[in-house]
Amino acid sequence: MEPSREGLHVLIAVIAGCEVGFWVVLAAGLATRYLLRMRGTGAALLLGVPLVDLVLLAATTIDLHDGGTAGFAHGFAAACLGYSVAFGHSTVRWADERFAHRFAGGPPPRGKPEHGAARARYEWREFGKAALATALACGFLLIMIAWVDDADRTEALHGWLSRLGVVLAVWSIWPITYTLWPAKPKAPSPPAEHGP
Repeated sequence: MEPSREGLHVLIAVIAGCEVGFWVVLAAGLATRYLLRMRGTGAALLLGVPLVDLVLLAATTIDLHDGGTAGFAHGFAAACLGYSVAFGHSTVRWADERFAHRFAGGPPPRGKPEHGAARARYEWREFGKAALATALACGFLLIMIAWVDDADRTEALHGWLSRLGVVLAVWSIWPITYTLWPAKPKAPSPPAEHGP
């Protein structure tokens, strides 16, 4: 069965809305916490960030349940879910540090290490999150494939399994590179010479 154009457009709109919604809910939570000084309400809004993922999961599931044929949008939704779950906490922490510093006198945000073993560890941690994101996204894809149980309707999802694997393989270049060839601190610039 071919997916209806209208159903596909609705799903794409939901995906876009959820991506925007993630940042809107995050910004609302941080603004409430730091600008309005309502820490409890801000924390409650931040806890709502994962609910955006549930909306996306529900929209994808409903579309397939209603007889839709999986396409690029369904695979992309699974990838978004995986990455959102794996990187969501660190993204919230990253934004919280910057908001607290800018609006509440918090300490300067922590940057990523510049060089040495600390940078390699950082890159491996990020790769670990990407591996978790890939595992989750592939898990969502396999669940959708098994649930629909129709090879013709889920053919596009199989391609996403290998696509996500390629993204993870490319991502591995950074931690491997920083492990084998650690970045060294920049040499200090020589003092400027003054004329007579």
